[in-house]
Formats: sequence, C-alpha cells, structure tokens
Amino acid sequence: MSSDPWGRVDETGTVYVRTADGEQVVGSWQAGSPEEALAYFERKYEGLVVEIGLLEKRVKTTDLSAKDAQAAIDHIREQVDAHHVVGDLDALRVRLDKLVELVEARREERKAQRAKQSDEARHAKEALVTEAEELSQSDQWRAAGERLRALVDTWKGLPRLDRKSDDELWHRFSHARSAFSKRRKQHFAQLDAQREEARKTKERLVSEAEALSNSTDWGVTAARYRELMAEWKAAGRAQREHEDDLWNRFRGAQDVFFAARSSVFAERDAEQSENLKLKEELAEEAEKLLPVTDLKAARAAFRNVNERWEAIGHVPRDARPKVEGRMHAVERAIQEAEEAEWRRTNPEARARAEGLTGQLQAAVDKLRGQVEQARAQGNNAKADKLQRELDGRQALLDQALKGLQEFGG
Repeated sequence: MSSDPWGRVDETGTVYVRTADGEQVVGSWQAGSPEEALAYFERKYEGLVVEIGLLEKRVKTTDLSAKDAQAAIDHIREQVDAHHVVGDLDALRVRLDKLVELVEARREERKAQRAKQSDEARHAKEALVTEAEELSQSDQWRAAGERLRALVDTWKGLPRLDRKSDDELWHRFSHARSAFSKRRKQHFAQLDAQREEARKTKERLVSEAEALSNSTDWGVTAARYRELMAEWKAAGRAQREHEDDLWNRFRGAQDVFFAARSSVFAERDAEQSENLKLKEELAEEAEKLLPVTDLKAARAAFRNVNERWEAIGHVPRDARPKVEGRMHAVERAIQEAEEAEWRRTNPEARARAEGLTGQLQAAVDKLRGQVEQARAQGNNAKADKLQRELDGRQALLDQALKGLQEFGG
C-alpha cells in the first residue's frame, strides 16, 4: 500500500483520491508498483492544471467568446468530476468557478461594449442621415454630390443596428440621396435645355454677324454689332463643345468689319488732320480782320475766307468746336459792327429811342414825386411800393439812355 497527501493505492491496486467529500475511486492499477500508479494519475492531474491555466490565459487575453469559454470549462469540469486524477480536485473546482465568474464578467463587458458601440453607431448614422437630408436641398451640385458619396462610404464602415432601426435610418438616408439626385438631374436637364436654346440664339447671331462683316455702312453696322454683342451676353452659355467655336466665328466676323473700318477711318483721319491745318490757317487769316475799321472791306474779305473754308472737308470731331469757334467769333464781330452802323444811320430808330427815353424820364419824375409825398404823409408801405416801381422804371431809363448814346446823341 502507498499514499501521498491527495491519494493512495490499496492492496488490490485500486487508486483513490482524497476530496472534501471523502475518498473517491480513481481507477485500478495492475501494471506496476503503487508509486508508479500515483505518479501516473498525478501527471494526469498536472495536465488538468496546465489546461486550466491555458484557458484562464485565453479568457483574460484573447477575444474567446463566452460560449466557447464556457464549453471549455464544462469539458474540464467533467474531467475533474470524473475523479480520474490524483491531486487537489477542490482547488481545481475553485479555479473553474472563478473562471466562470470571469467569463460572465467578460460577457457583461462585451455586452456593455456592444451596447455602447451600437449607441455610437446609431448616433453616427443619425448624424449621417441629418447631413444627407440637409445636402439633399443643396445647389452645390459637385461638392454636395461628392460629400454624399463620402457619407455612403462612412455608412458602410459602421456596424449594423437592430434590423428595424437600421432599415428606418437607411430608408431616410437613401431617400435624401435620391431627392438630391432627382433635383440635380432636373437642374442639369434644364441647364441643357437652356444651353441648347443659347446655341440656337448664338447660331443666329453668328449668321447675322458674318453677313454684316463686309458692310461699309460704318455707323449703322457698328451700332448693330454692339446690339448683337449685348444679345450674345444675354443669351447665356451654350454647350462647351459649341461655345468656343461659336464665339470664334462671332468675334472673327466683327474683327473683319472693324479692321476694314479702322483702315478707312485711318485714311479719313489723315485727311481730316490735313483739313484742320488748312482751317486753322483760314481762322488766323480771318482774325486779322479785327478790329473792324472798314466794314465793307472786312465783310468782303470774310466772305472770301468763308468760301475757301466751306470748300475744305471735315476736320477731326474733337478739334471742330475750337476752330469753328474762332471763325464764329470773327463773324459775330463783323455782325455787331454792322448793327452798330445801322443804328447810327437809322433816323426812325433814333426817333423811337428818343421818344421812349422821354416817356421813361417823365414816368420816373412822376414816381419820384409820389414817393416823396408818401414819405411826407408817413405812409411808408405805399412809399416802399412806389420806390420799387421807381427803381424798375429807372433801370429801363438807364438802358434806353445807353441805347440812345449809340446813335451819337
């Protein structure tokens, strides 16, 4: 018979293990000595210890599922309960019980973690839905479209929720994307229609511009080109593949016309510059007639200068007022000399002037007396009124006297 603290072998070869509940039969050993029997079953016990140690490590350090961990615990517990080993079986049961508690704690942790992840995923998907619904009303077609595609990728990377919640949120998300796509499609369809209309309008404008390119009706045609340009801008853009070609044709037609006009105007400008020099010389010749001392000679000389002036063509527009003003000044001086001469030699006009002067002088004298009388009577209001009338008549009298002096009287 042989024994150790946890087991023994009796005379028949039966092996026992000691437990808190008393001895339990491990098995029968007939192949060798009792010591070898105990050593064999103790090694089997050490195997269970190692197996439990490995399972503890897996539960603590890996993502072993609670289900698989519990199955492994149950498998070891069956071996412990079978009493086919020699060792401290109660200690193994204690370790297995603690391992069950650990697995349960890990299960709760994972459950809480899954709940947290699910809650985070729900908030994340709700945020994606909210942003997608806002983007569905955007007119920033390129930026909003790219952002919606990025939101889809983000959605795919999030964990699924419960089926009902996930389906509801996905329905809203998908609806927002569809609404945006529908609006964008309508927008570009409308834009295509507008661009097609613009193309037709610009085709018409190009045809007219090309038809006008050889016109020599410079003013009318230039004005019409300005109108065509305004119509071109108002028409909007045509499709990209047509716009540049249409513009090149439109601009090319204008360039042909304006190049021809510029050439003609350059020749005209040269001619008008020469005309200006000639007219400036005539204006200088006319100015030498002033002051007028011999009216008849001055009139004849000016008529000669004016005839040569009229024979000369146009001058540059910006120089015209100055040079014509010089001629008009000479012409006015001669006219004023003629009028002065006429007044000096016209007896009827002199008589009328003298008569008018006499009448005004009598009226002034009469009013002056009435003013003095009103002042003497203390009627200042009447006196002021009469004084204003007197001032008006006096001004007329002064003007008439000045005119009379022109007659030499």
